[in-house]
Amino acid sequence: MKLVRFLMKLTNETVSIELKNGTVVHGTIIGVDVSMNTHLKTVKLTVKGKNPVSLDHLSVRGNNIRYYILPDSLNLETLLVEETPRVKPKKPTAGRSVGRGRGRGRGRGRGRGR
Repeated sequence: MKLVRFLMKLTNETVSIELKNGTVVHGTIIGVDVSMNTHLKTVKLTVKGKNPVSLDHLSVRGNNIRYYILPDSLNLETLLVEETPRVKPKKPTAGRSVGRGRGRGRGRGRGRGR
């Protein structure tokens, strides 16, 4: 399972997130999108070396996140189970020229009967 799919299941969980610049964000997850952007409510933002600030809502860009600190009460076994099994792509059948040309027109670079 991809990490971001796991994180998307953490809606309404209270987590701490450490950012790459040392800032710590503590809040309740509203949602996580495919870029790992995390949207939180009831947030306590602690910038490195400064006093904490309380916020109603905060969105953290995914590429700024160093790691998540999950609550101990979180049941990982149930969250890590995938609901939909993966479907493997079908291989092309023999005899078909799948992926062979580049569209219309004559081939290029072929010798002209010298």
